[in-house]
Amino acid sequence: MVVKTKQDQITVGVAVEALWKAMALDALNVIPKIMSSIVRSIDGLKEMVALVPFCSSTYSVESNRVQTEKIVELDESQYRYALQVVEGPALTLRNFSALTSFFQLRKIGEQETLVDMKVEYETDKEEANTGEIAMQPVTSYIQLLEKYLLES
Repeated sequence: MVVKTKQDQITVGVAVEALWKAMALDALNVIPKIMSSIVRSIDGLKEMVALVPFCSSTYSVESNRVQTEKIVELDESQYRYALQVVEGPALTLRNFSALTSFFQLRKIGEQETLVDMKVEYETDKEEANTGEIAMQPVTSYIQLLEKYLLES
């Protein structure tokens, strides 16, 4: 299998420091709040374990699945953060054998941040939109963080 990548950018109306704190430094508390319908809890500091109950009839999976994600990069001085899915639904539901999400935050204004996003993935069942499928949760995550921070 070959490692493939998909990249995208999004601009959010939140200060880079606030976004960084919520995303990388306070993720254990923030993620269950912004994704309460699918994440029950996150345990650990260097390795995050999310209990993910799926309520969709689209997938025939148990109602309680555990996903293990490992922080593979955390550079506060450069606002770089990366998570690798070790096991769980993010891999199995879409036939990925590897999936890592990368974030690079850049200040573009007092209350505006540019987020460069990249996913690296491996799959043996490539479809025309596999890159978009891999990127969609990453984009949604940033949008949920922005909404949470704007409402806080």
